[in-house]
Amino acid sequence: MPLSHTSIKIAHGDTHTATIAWYEKALAPLGYKKAMVFMDGAIVGYSDANDKTDWWVSAAKEGESPVASHHAFSAENKAAVDAFYKAGLEAGGKDNGAPGPRPMYGPTYYAAFVLDPAGNNIEAVTYSAE
Repeated sequence: MPLSHTSIKIAHGDTHTATIAWYEKALAPLGYKKAMVFMDGAIVGYSDANDKTDWWVSAAKEGESPVASHHAFSAENKAAVDAFYKAGLEAGGKDNGAPGPRPMYGPTYYAAFVLDPAGNNIEAVTYSAE
């Protein structure tokens, strides 16, 4: 059965606000948009092109230390991977691996990596030859 949804916790305050804004811009080339907001913006859900809200960002509780993690989003093709990378950097993310083939992960693995404002390693990947 496929994964239903996943969420990450971001430090409360300015980092959370910056990260919410970053995801709105960086995930747009992959068909994602902000879809749900709860608890005055402390929890935000993003939906894919099929309106499935499967990516959640929440503010950590006071005194809680979130841990940086790695998450990969599927991209339709190489152009979408490239667009994600560009949008992620323009939105204030940091380069963690320019778009390109990653033959160590498979013959058609093409990906880009950007660190979000909270330090999470966010990847867009396609297995498409185009």
